[in-house]
Parts: sequence; C-alpha cells; structure tokens
Amino acid sequence: MTKASRDSGTSGDPAGVASAMTFSVSVMVRGYELDTQGHLNQAVYLQYGEHARWALLRAAGVAQEKLIADGISPVTLETTIKYKRELRGGDEVTIDCAFEWAGGKTFRIRQEIRKIDGTVAAEIAAIGGLLDLTARKLVAEPGARLRAIAERPDLIGL
Repeated sequence: MTKASRDSGTSGDPAGVASAMTFSVSVMVRGYELDTQGHLNQAVYLQYGEHARWALLRAAGVAQEKLIADGISPVTLETTIKYKRELRGGDEVTIDCAFEWAGGKTFRIRQEIRKIDGTVAAEIAAIGGLLDLTARKLVAEPGARLRAIAERPDLIGL
C-alpha cells in the first residue's frame, strides 16, 4: 500500500529547499529479517528505505527502465540512520519518503520508519545524485532531468 500527501511544514528546512510530497509505503517486518536479539537487523532499515524510494520513483512515473533508457541512474552518496525504537517480527510499519531539492548536483531524501501507532522507529537522511551512465559522472541538474521524464514530478517535489 502506498500513499502520497503534501508535506505541511517546512520548519527546520534550509532556505531554498523545495517543498516535497511525503510518500508512504507499508511493510510488515518478516521473521527472516530479524537478528539474534529478535529485532529488525540494522541493515534491513536501509533496504526498507531503498524500497520506499523506488516505490516513490515508480509512482512518479520514473521506472528503472525509463532511467536506463535516458542513460541515468540514481546513486546514494551518503546515508545516515538514527535508530529510535526497535522493530520486531510482525510489526507493521510505514516508510515515509520525501525528496528535497536545493539546486546543484545533489538532492536530499528524508525518510521515517513508523510503527502503526505513530512511534518513529528510525529516521533516514540520504544525499543522492543522478549518475550519467556513459560519462560516469553526476548529472549537473538532477531535478530538471527527473522532471523531464517523470509523469508525476509533484510526487518527488518537482
């Protein structure tokens, strides 16, 4: 299940950052994703974040095939995770995802993984870019490039 809604606030956001849609994907924590302590393995949080980012791009009409046909691919340059509460097998969570655009070769992605009761289990902040698959360098204006191929650029804050 996925949903998108307009992010209502900008508190804490740097000046010049475009307001983004908040997009959510629901996931149930599966037993095979747990570590020996019975909670979600730390690496799986990254997978949940990646899953939500690709779901958002698909919802915006930016499928992986379209990116490859355009000679570009998203790349992650930096990721920070703040673990807030443990997740256990069977927990239902939503992964929120919002792109932030401030110009230049990079963009930010903010994500929250929340339990059904609203408790934030983790916060993910990432810096990404678009890689030119031929030149193997970052695209100068990733927002403009994505806007040109997206069917719903508003979903990714463009």
